[in-house]
Amino acid sequence: MKHLKLFEEFLTKEVVKRVTINKERAKSLVNESERKLRSLNEQLEKIGVKDDNANDYVEYCYGIIIYLVRAKMLLVGYNASGQGAYEAEVSYMRILGFNEKDVQFADQIRFFRNGMLYYGTMLDKVYAEEVIKFTKRIYQKLRGMLK
Repeated sequence: MKHLKLFEEFLTKEVVKRVTINKERAKSLVNESERKLRSLNEQLEKIGVKDDNANDYVEYCYGIIIYLVRAKMLLVGYNASGQGAYEAEVSYMRILGFNEKDVQFADQIRFFRNGMLYYGTMLDKVYAEEVIKFTKRIYQKLRGMLK
């Protein structure tokens, strides 16, 4: 996994562009993140975490996190698109005040999610539990930034 660039580099390369603030789209992303979190919690309660569903939970957690980051970007007039957009969104977490360890872990989740979608990467129960714990820890902080 390569080093995550600074957010400013994504601006310079125009992966991130200034756009009109879009409160409605941001609200929609927040609602979707909340829905995914409720669904995740319900599945955890009913099914629990297993190697067999680890990928599903990691993908859910990634969505929960990135939708909130994307919503915040839209509220301040940024939009990422094209190659590197997901990396730019994770990099924006630095701007939001997350420590480097959290940013790097979020980037690792992004990297593994990409591996699941395109290369057949299989994750295990232990990693999924770590991702779930991380997601629940930073969710409230991210959510609080959107009020």
